[in-house]
Amino acid sequence: MRGLTALLAVALLLAGLAGCGGGDAEPGAPSGATLVLDFIPNAAHAGIYAAQREGYYRDAGLRLTIRQPGESTDAPKLLAAGRTDFAILDIHDLGIARERGVDVVGVMPIVQRPLAAVIASSQSGVARPRELEGREVGVTGLPSDEAVVDSEVSADGGKPEEVKRVTIGFNAVSSLAAGKVAAATGFWNAEGVELRRRGVPVRIFKVNEYGAPPYPELVLVASRQTIEQKSKLVSEMVEATKRGYAFAVAHPSRALADLLAEVPSLERPDQAAQLRALLPVLLPAPFREPVLQAWAKWDLEHGLLEKPLDVEAAFAEP
Repeated sequence: MRGLTALLAVALLLAGLAGCGGGDAEPGAPSGATLVLDFIPNAAHAGIYAAQREGYYRDAGLRLTIRQPGESTDAPKLLAAGRTDFAILDIHDLGIARERGVDVVGVMPIVQRPLAAVIASSQSGVARPRELEGREVGVTGLPSDEAVVDSEVSADGGKPEEVKRVTIGFNAVSSLAAGKVAAATGFWNAEGVELRRRGVPVRIFKVNEYGAPPYPELVLVASRQTIEQKSKLVSEMVEATKRGYAFAVAHPSRALADLLAEVPSLERPDQAAQLRALLPVLLPAPFREPVLQAWAKWDLEHGLLEKPLDVEAAFAEP
């Protein structure tokens, strides 16, 4: 879902990414590699920046360049064109890219659970998803929002068609704080945390608690060509990134400092609160095929995918 909100003009990054990869490096020199993020840097990326600042990528023989997305970056196309070695994608975007014929492959889960949620104002009196029937729920206008609302209301025994959807763009925090809607779709680690920091009482209904499987929201991906031709690079990247996330979970204060040192424009209180919320779902773990199969089925049932996904081809841990 997050990836769908941050797609940007490919041309803006092509020039900057043109030199990615190992190139003509001297024998024994670190391998150059480029990673494109799914969104502006935030606490979900703490393990990546920790791995960078703590020297884990360097220890693995990598000289990693981390790129932030700009307007409309299409990371799958950059991967397919060899303009970046790795990217972080929302898992739904990975499925959509493959459906469009782009052979990108998930090589490591980054966030172990869905981040999508329906967030209800406590003042609305909504205590569970089925009570959204007849109420106004703010959505961004993205198909993934519709899937979240439908899944949660139907899983709770309600009728999704009776929910009044109101397109509010990406203004869930202000809309809920002002009481303009009874609830809104958002991310429990971002909008949910921000609302509570502002003192706005809310109830958060996570999508994996109402109908969706516990799929990994964010995934480290590479192209099939990169996996086949640069298998050592992929293995080194995955192992160093796992090490970074394990460090972030064990030493969140230092990981936060690493993130802020690399991206000083971020607000420390915001990122500290988000990281605290995310810690339980950041500990590295392997993909679980039954969960991925259930996720692909869920996406198909809710219209995010148009045809069944070949899960075995879409995910491969080195």
